[in-house]
Amino acid sequence: MGYKLFARWSGKVTCKAQLFGLVFLVCISSFGGCGSLGERTRGLKDEDVKRTPAEEKKANLLKAIDRKFEDPDAHFELGQLYQADGLWAQAEYHYNIALGFDPAHWGTQAAMVKVLLDSGDTAKAKLYAEIYMNQASGSAGASLQLALGFQKEQVDEYALDCYRQALHLAPNSAKINRQVGFYYLSKGKKGHAKDYLTRSFQLDRSQPEVAGQLGRLGVAIAVPQKAEEDTGKLDKTVEESDEELTQETKKRRSE
Repeated sequence: MGYKLFARWSGKVTCKAQLFGLVFLVCISSFGGCGSLGERTRGLKDEDVKRTPAEEKKANLLKAIDRKFEDPDAHFELGQLYQADGLWAQAEYHYNIALGFDPAHWGTQAAMVKVLLDSGDTAKAKLYAEIYMNQASGSAGASLQLALGFQKEQVDEYALDCYRQALHLAPNSAKINRQVGFYYLSKGKKGHAKDYLTRSFQLDRSQPEVAGQLGRLGVAIAVPQKAEEDTGKLDKTVEESDEELTQETKKRRSE
């Protein structure tokens, strides 16, 4: 009886010992592998670690800002990356810096309103949008640029307000009517698009892209009986306004 108990106990001990030995070997192999992996990882240089295109662009923009902190375009682009990642505070920070160096950076203004809307601060977004539209209210070209910025950020309400403001300042501008027409077309409002594109083509018949789009909308292209007398002058004014804004921006950046 005693012998049988001893044998049973001895068998259990042997199994446990074998199991312990097996676990020990597995752990040694695992730690050895991990050690080798750790050594390999430590041997990697920063430039060997692959980055996503967005991470690479972010790193390059940070370097550009280190070289020239007063570059509004770099701050704007970096803000766009943070905005895409849902980092509202970081995006707003860089937009503020960009506007500090270039108050008339229309793309940044529109992006600032968008990031405030995304973060839930609708009251502040509305206030800023009104300020920016007021700043552009003296120029059809500036109003058009701000409208394009809002359209890019998909802030339709303010984009449309800016387009209306631009049209109020230069109702006979083929350029502005064309852009408003294409805006409505992008929103699926073909009736409105047809009206503004037709108006644009009547003002300036040297627009093959407008003529082509009107054809696709089923509009018969006809030569207007009487050309608008101030069409060329107005579009020239809009173009000159854009050029003046560009020159003024470059001047501020060089100061």
